[in-house]
Amino acid sequence: MAEIAEDVKTLSFEAALEQLEQIVQKLESGRAPLAESIAIYERGEALKAHCEMLLKTAEARIEKITLSREGKAVGTEPLDAN
Repeated sequence: MAEIAEDVKTLSFEAALEQLEQIVQKLESGRAPLAESIAIYERGEALKAHCEMLLKTAEARIEKITLSREGKAVGTEPLDAN
């Protein structure tokens, strides 16, 4: 996987995703010269890796609310607990 550039590491998920979407549009349009296409593709890889890391971090923090028999919240447990 591509190394995440320092400037990419500071982006929020939303900002990184927006940049990634712009890169995809530009690459799909065919408007960029080859050298630029390669450079923006590499940046896209870094943005993708950053977004994946942020999503995994968020997923680890999500908890499922547990309910009593009466339907009242009594605590939380990890989302993936069975």
